[in-house]
Amino acid sequence: MERDAGLSAAETSEDRLLGGRVRLRQPRAGFRAAIDPVLLAAAVPARAGERVLEAGTGSGAAALCLLARVAGSSVTAVERDLVLAELAAANAALNGVADRFAVIAGDVTARAIAREAAATGPFAHAMANPPFHRDGTPSPVAARRMAGHESPEAVLADWVAAMARRLVPRGTLTLILPPSRLPDAIVALGGAGIGSVTLLPLWPRTGEPARRMIVQGIKAGRSPCRLAAGLVLHGDDGRYTPPAERILREGAALPVG
Repeated sequence: MERDAGLSAAETSEDRLLGGRVRLRQPRAGFRAAIDPVLLAAAVPARAGERVLEAGTGSGAAALCLLARVAGSSVTAVERDLVLAELAAANAALNGVADRFAVIAGDVTARAIAREAAATGPFAHAMANPPFHRDGTPSPVAARRMAGHESPEAVLADWVAAMARRLVPRGTLTLILPPSRLPDAIVALGGAGIGSVTLLPLWPRTGEPARRMIVQGIKAGRSPCRLAAGLVLHGDDGRYTPPAERILREGAALPVG
């Protein structure tokens, strides 16, 4: 596959996640990771020895956070932006986890990519922070547009179906989305055979509407949909709450089920 030229050192910055445990080189311009991938990774109930599939890894933030939290786990990630795919692979080496973090450049819905991702067997878990904007003016920056706006060729249901096909029975599929996409997510998960769905709101502050939700389901799950208590991210002083601090700074898990 033809690859775009990589980013120079001047075009990237090195940031730290999980209180410095994860080093993340990412573009100075374009798509940059915030706390969403950290929260996503914390919500995946992976254990040592289990394989995780990530769709749309960007520069690898979620995968690196999961690998830092769960020793002995491994991630196979798919990224359609060739420059970001190259950067994610470089970040795997930077963090010493290149043996546990494989990056495939391509579209997660493409058959050839799906075959490559599944070459070593099915996955225990899948996760994604997918492009979720459908309305509004897309960013003029190509990387931000690709990361943020849903493609007509690969809508949310296509992402979910592609990940679900690679899961073992009872494997989990975890998404982080704005509440506006919840109806689409529920339909997509049901259509892909993912049930026992749990919704976990992420509240900016107590009394404020959630801007993001963790949505997690189980392949062939049959339990009713449930709404978890959720996580309040900030206190009145603007600082992270102690539970959020443990997740974002100390690498604690975010229990969903």
